[in-house]
Amino acid sequence: MSRPQYPSARREDIVEEIHGHRVADPYRWLEDPQGEETKSWLTDQDELFHREVDGLPGRERLRARVRELLGSGTVGAPVWRGARRFFMRRTAEQEHAVLYTVDPPAAPAEVETERALIDPMELDSTHTTTLDSWQPDKEGRLLAYQLSHGGDEESKLYIMDIATGDLVEGPIERCRYTPVAWLPGGEAYYYVRRLPADQVPAGEDQYHRRVYLHRVGTDPETDDVMIFGADREKTNYYGVGVSRDGRWLTLASSQGTAPRNDLWIADLSTSPPEAPELRVVQEGVDAETGLHIGRDGRAYVFTDRDAPRGRLCVADPAEPAHETWRDLIPEDAEAVLSDFAILDDLDRPILLAGWTRHAISEITIHDLETGERIGEVPVPGLGSVGGIGERPEGGHEAWFVYSDNTTPVSVHRFDARTGETTLWASAPGAVEVPDVEAHQVTYTSYDGTEVRMIVVARPDGDGPRPAILYGYGGFNVPLTPAYSATILAWVEAGGVYAVANLRGGSEEGEEWHRAGMLDKKQNVFDDFHAAAEKLIADGWTTADRLGIAGGSNGGLLVGAAITQRPDLYAAAVCSAPLLDMVRYEKSGLGQTWNVEYGSADDPEQFEWLHAYSPYHRVRAGAAYPATLFTVFESDTRVDPMHARKMCAALQHATSVTEQEAPGRRPGPILLRNEAEVGHGSRAISRSVDLTVDTLSFTAAHTGLTIKDGV
Repeated sequence: MSRPQYPSARREDIVEEIHGHRVADPYRWLEDPQGEETKSWLTDQDELFHREVDGLPGRERLRARVRELLGSGTVGAPVWRGARRFFMRRTAEQEHAVLYTVDPPAAPAEVETERALIDPMELDSTHTTTLDSWQPDKEGRLLAYQLSHGGDEESKLYIMDIATGDLVEGPIERCRYTPVAWLPGGEAYYYVRRLPADQVPAGEDQYHRRVYLHRVGTDPETDDVMIFGADREKTNYYGVGVSRDGRWLTLASSQGTAPRNDLWIADLSTSPPEAPELRVVQEGVDAETGLHIGRDGRAYVFTDRDAPRGRLCVADPAEPAHETWRDLIPEDAEAVLSDFAILDDLDRPILLAGWTRHAISEITIHDLETGERIGEVPVPGLGSVGGIGERPEGGHEAWFVYSDNTTPVSVHRFDARTGETTLWASAPGAVEVPDVEAHQVTYTSYDGTEVRMIVVARPDGDGPRPAILYGYGGFNVPLTPAYSATILAWVEAGGVYAVANLRGGSEEGEEWHRAGMLDKKQNVFDDFHAAAEKLIADGWTTADRLGIAGGSNGGLLVGAAITQRPDLYAAAVCSAPLLDMVRYEKSGLGQTWNVEYGSADDPEQFEWLHAYSPYHRVRAGAAYPATLFTVFESDTRVDPMHARKMCAALQHATSVTEQEAPGRRPGPILLRNEAEVGHGSRAISRSVDLTVDTLSFTAAHTGLTIKDGV
């Protein structure tokens, strides 16, 4: 397998003096997606990609099997409004999940009627429209929902009459990442919206959010009342909620993705919705706290303040200061508190607490008044539980979704009166899942820290095999067991798939997160390298059969891995990555991530960033793994310029001289550029295409044989 002839890419003599360092940036011109030179280069890269990948063996077999495994479809937990419920479902034939409602029967003898409320495929035959979020009002009469087009994640907000399906108002523009908090009666709601581009400095139109009160039927441009945000940081995000009885407004503010927030509460019975008198719950504290007003009138405080693994407290909403909080569920020494629900239609009201213990989910039962643990909820297996929910008006039932490495997402119902968990809704499609085993492995990272990973493989395998190591390691995001067509297709073909729970995630609480951010980011990369070495030492694979994969922050991980330890990996798939950490703040949503990575404007923080920035660590002549960059033209979170520049740098570095490891197979450096999709959700057919390309590429460069045919 010879090294391909790469498209020509001009190298500019751009060297900047930054905090005493001379920083070269020879491919700055590739930051401009509209430049004719960039467009020509992308066209050439696309032709190279197809020449190298389209003819790889086993692609049709992979395509058929991935499509079969995705045929399970998906189903979501019910959201209740009185006797009406809402849920998401995608069948095998559908490109996107559809939002349904189930109308309550008009008479006791009649059956329930299910109907689709929002079907993205009906809205757009090109399948590039996505339903980003939705929120029914408190009475279940109106629905707020948000749509994006072409992957831009811009989230235009609409209001629908649920009974008729008619559009009530919308679209309201600039509503990306907005919560919607309805006031009782459905006449008004709080939401978050960015200022218009002509009211902010150039290049800052993705920032400058404000909290507004909107009355249904009025003009949002002229009639909305700004409630909060005018004197806050431009990168702030806001959360807003209204209690079921409409009395209490809660408002949270965080700077970008910081693991801390300020929190206020207002009594809407003593101050008007247009001018709520906000009282501080938490301000200027290095902790993340949320507040929920229960049906019993108590404030339930979910916080990692003085408890990195989380605790649940109660307080009087009229006196919500920290000093008044009383522990209901204290911090656990090993498990991370992730969720809770209240069931109060019982002689002894209870609270359900969701936990992850070393990335595996469990649910415990507690007395609602005292917090005493009195039992646990049976769950289907060693997997992931999400979204524990109850009826807003109270009851004795709770619903949650469940998945593990071989089980498609299903919905389960817990009945507190009987103590039983039963299947509420299974995945809509039947699939034949391959026989695989999942092992949780503990290994030691370079500084002595114990780290865990899940290794999935066929039980009949023996000896080293082609493997993929996947990681993320950032933003407090946990990687827990989940059904994955990608993993199952790879393992069924004879490979090994490992998912590492690196520092930077939340698998072990907030301290675990902070041990992988800012000046400690190198811990994440060290954990990843150590995971690779553990797979090799335990006989799962070898360095020349080990591929790695990651996206977004995980793409940064892959970029760091191949530039720090190119000897350890044979192939890499780097998706929607951050790679130029000196200039990452200048595009996409970069400035909201300063709290996770640091800022190159700060001399000390620049030192951290520049030390591991993959783009700046590329060396001519190094024996880099075969690498595939996958980017999405409409990505407004992570600018595709990162992958373009890194691809050009690696192609140059592997072309100018012979590689340092002459006995190693030279692997191509390729770029897969996809239009009309972004950083988030996509049509299923697009997902299948992407999976086939990445798996066939990895198989070709790790030695996994996938036979042709279907």
